[in-house]
Amino acid sequence: MSPAGKGLKGESSRGLQGVHCYPAPLSTHDEVVKDAVVFWDTLRRFHFMMNTRFMVPVIGGKELDLHLLYVEVTRRGGYEKVVEEKKWREVGSIFMFSPTTTSASYVLRKHYRSLLFSYEQVHFFKKQGPICSPAALSPVAFSISNRNYSDKPELALVKFSSQMPKPAKPVRDCPVPGSEGTGTITGKFDCGYLVTVRLGSEVLKGVLYHPEEPVQSDASPEPINVRVPETKPSGRRSRLRRRSRRREDPNHPKPNRSGYNFFFAEKHCKFKSLYPNREREFTKMIGESWTNLTAEERMVYQNIGVKDKERYKRELEEYKETKKLRQTMEVNRDTEFISKAKEQSQ
Repeated sequence: MSPAGKGLKGESSRGLQGVHCYPAPLSTHDEVVKDAVVFWDTLRRFHFMMNTRFMVPVIGGKELDLHLLYVEVTRRGGYEKVVEEKKWREVGSIFMFSPTTTSASYVLRKHYRSLLFSYEQVHFFKKQGPICSPAALSPVAFSISNRNYSDKPELALVKFSSQMPKPAKPVRDCPVPGSEGTGTITGKFDCGYLVTVRLGSEVLKGVLYHPEEPVQSDASPEPINVRVPETKPSGRRSRLRRRSRRREDPNHPKPNRSGYNFFFAEKHCKFKSLYPNREREFTKMIGESWTNLTAEERMVYQNIGVKDKERYKRELEEYKETKKLRQTMEVNRDTEFISKAKEQSQ
């Protein structure tokens, strides 16, 4: 917490009643910059003499270091020069606010204007006499319909909220699309400005911001030729395909079986007679029995599988030849039938 933080927060609001001139400086600018204790003490006394309310603002959960803010702004030439050269973001970068703190530049400018501007005029510029305020901001002329702005052509109007005093009579001068008015920038933040506009008897408050429109490309994506590698059907799919062929044609040869298939059929028949109530465990039991076989015992079943494979190849070739012969005979028969039909028609 700042050295004078406790005493500063308790100050009450007094306004500017009866105060029209700046008081005499309470210390030199060099002393204020070098010693933070002197700064906080003179700042508290200065606001008491000016009859203004003074509270330490809180940004991002932490009290704002007004001494550091005063030093950085006066080092850059004072409030009005920082505003003119648009260096508030540069000043804000020194405080290293958390990422959740938005519009830090606008907040720093607002607090400096209300808490440190008059203090700066007395101690930095050594002004005396009547109290002066920051230079009035220049009005901005714009059109509601086409969103053209004279001072900031890159700005865009986002939203206007109507805040009208309750009239005793109905308001006749209502803004219509295309009407023009003169507005004043009342505040600034990182992405734009806060403005106040008067249209007839209606007062509008709105936001002007710098639009960040994504760049859209009209070019359509080019098609990409992708070659999908050919994959061989798995063993199970090939077996299912052979079974379906057999179902379609009963003359198709029975597919061959492996040595393990013959072993499985033999053991399943034995276990079914020995363990009629454990049929769900047969697959596991047969697998363990196959694993426990010796190489010679396993070779017996594998030889049976090899012979069955040869049988399937032989029968498949015979089936194909028979099928081809049958198709040829059917074609010849159809040809003869067509030729006879032509002869009879003639």
